[in-house]
Amino acid sequence: MLGLPAHVTACLFDLDGVLTQTARVHNAAWTETFDEFLRQRASATGQPFQPFDPGPDYNRYVDGRPRADGVRAFLASRGIVLPEGGPDDPPDAETVNGVGNRKNVLLLERLRTAGVEVYPGSVRYLQAAADAGLRRAVVTASANGHEVVAATGLEPLLEARVDGLVTRAQGLRGKPHPDTFLAGARLLGVDPAQAAVFEDALSGVAAGRAGDFGYVIGVDRVGQADELRAHGADIVVKDLADLLDAGDVEPPTPQPTGRRGPA
Repeated sequence: MLGLPAHVTACLFDLDGVLTQTARVHNAAWTETFDEFLRQRASATGQPFQPFDPGPDYNRYVDGRPRADGVRAFLASRGIVLPEGGPDDPPDAETVNGVGNRKNVLLLERLRTAGVEVYPGSVRYLQAAADAGLRRAVVTASANGHEVVAATGLEPLLEARVDGLVTRAQGLRGKPHPDTFLAGARLLGVDPAQAAVFEDALSGVAAGRAGDFGYVIGVDRVGQADELRAHGADIVVKDLADLLDAGDVEPPTPQPTGRRGPA
């Protein structure tokens, strides 16, 4: 019993915040990156320094998005526009890609020192889904998806992966667009209506709803249940273990095609 509608035959899991506890590490790396950038900009312009807020700013502009999209979205909220630069920009370049690469340097340092932890309830759920014969893929905006999955030992429980490298190679749009989840469904050989999306990010839940997936589960790790529902979650749980032994559920009420909450 997995707490899913009977028509669901596949599961598409976000990584950070759903399967692994790396969301807090990403948040810390973003906070350090943006605060350093904003502090230097304030010094150069004489404007007051207003730090990045690891609560609302992270959840609204960064969480679940591809790295460059997160940089653009947050800086735009402060009225800042940077040149795009290129993927190989050095981490001290004052470009969208440079800021994003700085964040990745800090993230990898933190992962090396702190390691990667998984949510025990998510591991139980993954194993139960495998035992039940459901197809399983991870869909993440992180370019480090392979390394994180390998470090956690979750690879045997996941059949396919769509990560930031795949997104760039295939020219997919990031969340809140549904492209990456649709790619995950294709890899598993299922229609979107047969797949459930598991997401903790507002942009990810919106992507699941925009793709007309069969069921969208919001995972509330930070106290944003109402926002997850507003962005399109059919159900919100605090942990995937909450779904175990929940039994089959009624199919969600059909929604207009492409409906989603604000990005």
